[in-house]
This record gives sequence, C-alpha cells and structure tokens, in this order.
Amino acid sequence: MTGSVDPTRHPTDSTAGHTPDRSVDRSAAGAAGSAAAVTPATYAGAGVDIDAGERAVELIKPMVASTHRPEVLGGLGDFAGLFELDPDHRYHQPVLVAGTDGVGTKALVAQALGRFDTIGIDLVAMCVDDLVCQGAEPLFFLDYISSGSVEPAQMAELVSGVAAGCRQVGASLLGGEMAEHPGVMKPGEFDLVGFAVGVVERAGILGPARVRHRDILIGLVSPGLRCNGYTLARHVLLERGGRDFGAPAWPGAPVSLADELMRPSVLYTPAVRAAIEAADVHAVAHITGGGFEGNVPRALPHEGLRAVIDRGTWAVPPIFGEIRRVGNVADDEMARVFNLGLGMVLMVDPASADDALAALDGAGVEAAVVGRVDEGPHGMEFAGPAFWPDGPGGSDGPGGTGGPGGTREPPGGHRSDVPVPPA
Repeated sequence: MTGSVDPTRHPTDSTAGHTPDRSVDRSAAGAAGSAAAVTPATYAGAGVDIDAGERAVELIKPMVASTHRPEVLGGLGDFAGLFELDPDHRYHQPVLVAGTDGVGTKALVAQALGRFDTIGIDLVAMCVDDLVCQGAEPLFFLDYISSGSVEPAQMAELVSGVAAGCRQVGASLLGGEMAEHPGVMKPGEFDLVGFAVGVVERAGILGPARVRHRDILIGLVSPGLRCNGYTLARHVLLERGGRDFGAPAWPGAPVSLADELMRPSVLYTPAVRAAIEAADVHAVAHITGGGFEGNVPRALPHEGLRAVIDRGTWAVPPIFGEIRRVGNVADDEMARVFNLGLGMVLMVDPASADDALAALDGAGVEAAVVGRVDEGPHGMEFAGPAFWPDGPGGSDGPGGTGGPGGTREPPGGHRSDVPVPPA
C-alpha cells in the first residue's frame, strides 16, 4: 500500500471456502487434525506476510512524501487520502477529471529482467497523459500493486518510479494499495495499475466540439514503444525471434533489447499544458492501445471531419521496423497496435501552430506538424510516403486505412468509429 489504504488489508487466500471431502476415513481425519493442532496455521504460512507489507510501507514513506503538494491533508496510513480542492481559488468553475490505466505486459519484461525502478513512470504517463487530453492539470495519483508475494525491496523500486513520475507532472501520490495474492500469482509476479485525478476550468475543457476544418495536427515524438503493443512485441522478438535481452535491439543498435523494451515513457503532460497556455489547442489524442486508428478519431467530432496524417513528417524509431521485419507484421497492423514514434497528436488552430511548437520545444519535447483536419466522413487516413521503403504508400482511399466498411472497437472499450477496411 502506498498511502492511505491499510497495508495489512489483503484478499483472502484463494483456497478459502472449499468444503472438505466428507468421505475421508474418520481415523485418518482425526490423525490429520491432531497433527494440524501441533503446528498452528498462520497468515504468513498461508502465503500472506503482513510484516513484509509493513516493511514495504516504511521504505516508501519518504518517496510518497516527496510528491506531496500543499493541498494534501493527513498522512500515510489514513484510511483514505485527503486533498483540498483549489484552496487558492485559481479556478472559477473547476471540473474534476479522472482516469485509470495500467502498464500491460511490459510488466512481464520488467519481471524477466528484475528491473522495477522505471515502470512506475510508465504507469503515471499512461494515466495523466489521458487527463491532459481534456486540458486537465493533474492533482493526485493512486496506485494498486498486486503480487504473488510482497517483497519489500521490489515494492519500493516499483513505487520509486511512480513517485518519480508524479514529481515530473506535479501530482501528489495520495494513496494506494499493495495486495498479496498467493495462489493467483507466483512470487515475483506483479501487476501495476494507477488512478489519476486532475482539474480543468469548465470553459477550458478540450475535445471534439472545439475541432475545426483545417486545424493543424502536431505530433509529439516518442522514442519508443511506451507501454503499448508489448504482447505483440514480446511474441515477435522473444517468442518467435528468440532474441536475447542482452543483444542489440536491432542490427547495429547502440542499445540492448532489454534497455529498449524498458525505455521509460515520455511524460507529455507538462509540455502539452505549456502548449495549451501558449496556443489555441482544440483537442488532444493520446496514442496508446489501438494505435492511430483507435485514438485520433476520438478527438474529432462524430460527423463531418477526419484527420489526415502525413507519414513522411517524422522518423519512425528503428525498434518498430525491427518488430515489423522479424514478425512479418503488415503495415496496417503496425499502425493499429503501436504509436510508431508519435505519443500524442494535438489539434491546433492554424494561426497559433507556431506558438504551440515553440512551447513544446521550450518544454523539451520534440514535435512536428504531421497533418491536418479535413472535411469528410469521421475517421482518419494516412497520406504521403510509406512508413518503410518496401511498404504501401500514397493516400489511403477506399480499402486503405480509414476506408469505408464499418466500425472497430479498440482495446479498452473506447468506441473509435474508425471505418474498417473491407476484408
């Protein structure tokens, strides 16, 4: 538990509630009962170590405290976290914005490598970069770590990354939970989930209603996979390709496959908020699960406008080309699964596009104009040269990416209304 929830509160053992076999010989049952009476059962013996949980909480206390904003009330160990909303009256009509996400199967890479100190940054990025799509300032964060066994050093490393991410975006790590699930997960296995809450001025909420014909699309560069598509990446590179973590990530790569796969996600929130302050930003799309097709149309009005993205306006990082080559993955599939080098796409009034680019650059995030908003059926399409020299190029019309033929539901249950190419 990383904050306000009782660290000793755990789900019951998965074997609880099973009815014993009544057909067992009574003499055998009596002997077993006598033996059981000699050695009393304990929670730790059943697989849940309360003392380890308490040691973990002691290790993370200074990390949690390092993230606290003045609005935080109370302290670690309370039953719930307290946060005073807008004590300085900076907002006239504050609207709370909330989101939740996880790190997906990137957790399996971290487990295989025994590297736990940065995946918490990924977790924060996945959550707060969703909030900023509504224009929100992140306020506080909560995490949930489930594991086969609470190992204090591992828990501390995981939370250290969460705390680092919170400090980067100015959010308080207000609370959380460490849950030990023996019988469900093996020792050393874990899953990491986060919950973020932010605030935005009601009049400043971003989204589809603001988008206009001829808006400029600005892409924010992502040097790697972030947290998305790891199931396909692991399948191609590790299972089918038999790659070693210590080998170069691609032929001639300056980094190992391990370092590339564990590359922390860029936290875009501070840069996007700077762009919002400096320019007329209308909407923001976070390119996560579902790739371009599953996310860009979510920032567009449901009728009359579509996004046109020029594939020749940014460089696709080499790791994506390696996944494509080793797995013989189709280009359309790559664009449906991965961000291909763009972590976010901003939809900006043409008159202030230069101001947005300058603000992003000043915040340390590389960005480029990557397309425009055109009139047409709701959705998106790619234009320009192919992502890779041997791939399909040109503008995608009927039958290409964004052509007519129905709708697709991307991972996570968010309807994208992106037309599906005919089979």
